[in-house]
Amino acid sequence: MFERKKQAGKIYFLPIDQIRPSPFQARREFSEQELAALAQSIRENGLLQPISVRKVEGGYELVAGERRLRACKLARMETIPAILCDCGDQRTAALGLLENIQREDLNPFEQAQGLRDVIALWDCTQAEAAKRLGMAQPTLANKLRLLQLTTDQRQFVLDNGLTERHARALLKLPDEAERLRVIGLIAQGEWTVAKTEQYIDSLLAPRTPQRRELGGFVLRDVRLFLNSIDHQLDLVRAAGVGASRERQETEQEIVLTIRIPKSKAPLSRSR
Repeated sequence: MFERKKQAGKIYFLPIDQIRPSPFQARREFSEQELAALAQSIRENGLLQPISVRKVEGGYELVAGERRLRACKLARMETIPAILCDCGDQRTAALGLLENIQREDLNPFEQAQGLRDVIALWDCTQAEAAKRLGMAQPTLANKLRLLQLTTDQRQFVLDNGLTERHARALLKLPDEAERLRVIGLIAQGEWTVAKTEQYIDSLLAPRTPQRRELGGFVLRDVRLFLNSIDHQLDLVRAAGVGASRERQETEQEIVLTIRIPKSKAPLSRSR
């Protein structure tokens, strides 16, 4: 486990304008509402936990506590309580990342980016980084895999409140356009992780096993055929056409009725 060096614990009151942000900060987004609430608390009660900084040329550089630093700036404080750390780039990056991970402040993609930055800074393997960070190597590897999603896909996942497990399930799909389509379905239907994985597995299922004789020709895998129809209808609806499908199934047959208006209309869907 990566540990902090023991500090003397002396608290200094440093000018805020002499403290610059850490270049190793993994967190990219800060809630303005949460910062405003923290700033108000600081005005009323003071800052209860000092930030950590290190001495650099021309002033100080933040090691841990960027949220507290930002809130103190909002509260218009001129000085801030700080603990002075004696640490290099590697330790600074690791301490900042660990603070956010332990407080669960980072979204999954920020956490993955932070881990990748620390590995690059340490110039080590995933296994070595996992050991130093106190993480299981498979856990670290799974988090890094999230960076295979494009920037748009990551933002779509965050905007729709999907989880890290939803994001990992999407990685099974090799096609980027298909990923975005499935993200839309997950968000619209509020799918659980289990339902998401089941749907994606059905898209990737082998396409050869079943053979059925229907009216003189062979239809391979009826489920694949039905999924293909649903896929095409999703594309039509995404273009703003209110297409609908009705399905009736008996012991002898499946009857599909597809309705496509000649002009665009509000979306409707019935199954």
